[in-house]
Amino acid sequence: MANEEKFAPVEGKYLNYLDQPLVREGHTICYGDKSEKCFLILEIMSYKKEHGRDLPDKILIQVVDSKDPNKIIKQGDKSGLHNALNMGMIWLERANRA
Repeated sequence: MANEEKFAPVEGKYLNYLDQPLVREGHTICYGDKSEKCFLILEIMSYKKEHGRDLPDKILIQVVDSKDPNKIIKQGDKSGLHNALNMGMIWLERANRA
């Protein structure tokens, strides 16, 4: 029941990136359509200071099964949000095609 609440649909408008939903809540970013086989979770694990601003540094990347969010298809980490999102999108595309 707790997992159902954690992955409940987001109401209202949200951002689309490359025609896929992109939602951030706190340190967690979800990317992808949950009606597909899998979606992507990016968990910001640490931040670094750059020019007086906190920027995401270490990112945990997880490709998750849409039917069972506890089932992790692939997992890894990268430094920087750009690198993590790019890697995660590649993994997500491959997982959804398989």
